[in-house]
Amino acid sequence: MFILIVDDEPDLLDLLAYNLERAGYRVGRATTGRDALAQVGRRQPDLVVLDVMLPDLEGFEVLRALRAREATRAVPVILLTARGEEPDKLVGFELGADDYVVKPFSPRELLARVRAVLKRARGAGAPGPRLRFGSLEIDTEAHRVHRDGAEIELAPQEFRLLAFLASHPDRVYGREVLLEQAWDPDVVVDPRTVDVHVRRLRARIEPDPTRPRWIETVRGAGYRFNPEPREPG
Repeated sequence: MFILIVDDEPDLLDLLAYNLERAGYRVGRATTGRDALAQVGRRQPDLVVLDVMLPDLEGFEVLRALRAREATRAVPVILLTARGEEPDKLVGFELGADDYVVKPFSPRELLARVRAVLKRARGAGAPGPRLRFGSLEIDTEAHRVHRDGAEIELAPQEFRLLAFLASHPDRVYGREVLLEQAWDPDVVVDPRTVDVHVRRLRARIEPDPTRPRWIETVRGAGYRFNPEPREPG
C-alpha cells in the first residue's frame, strides 16, 4: 500500500518514512501542500499523513481540496499537528479527516493509527461475497474456492490469505502488512511464513505454479493479486 507523508520537518519525514517502510508500506514524501496535491494528482495514495502547519497551504486547505475531488474524496487522511485544542480537532473532522494525532507522538502510535484507519477504509469498500477472476471463483462467505468449476481444498490460513489478496486486486502488499491483515493477531510468526503460504497457495490454485497467473511476486516489495491473469502457454 502507498502512503503519502506531508510535513515540512525533514527529520520527522525521515523518521516516519523509515518506520512505515519497515512495516511494509511504500512511502511518498511532500514538504508543502501544493507539492502534496500535485503528487496525489500523479499517483493516488491509499492514505495521506498530513501536517496541519505547512509553509504554503495549511493542512486544512489541502484536506479540503482532497475532499473536493471525486478521485480523492474517499482517500483516508490522518492529520498531524502541534495544536491539540478541541476546536482545531473539530475543524479537521468536519473537513473529513479520519484521525488526528497531536505532536509529539511515537512512531509506534502513528503506525497503530495508520493500520486502524486502513482497516476501516477497507471495510467501507468491501467487495461482495463472491469474487470471480476468469476461471477462479472465491466465495468469501462459504470459504470455498473453485477453478474451472472444480472445488479446491484450502487450509483456513491459505484461504484467508487468498481472500485478502483477491479482495484488493492490483495492490502490492509486503509480508508485514499481509501478516497484519490475513493472520490471527494473537499468533506470532516469522514474516517468511508468508512466502511458505504463498507457495502452498500457488500449488493449489495455479495451473502452473512455476508461472503464476494470479498471485504475482513483486521483487523487493511483496505480492500482488492479478485480476486479469495472463493465459498459460
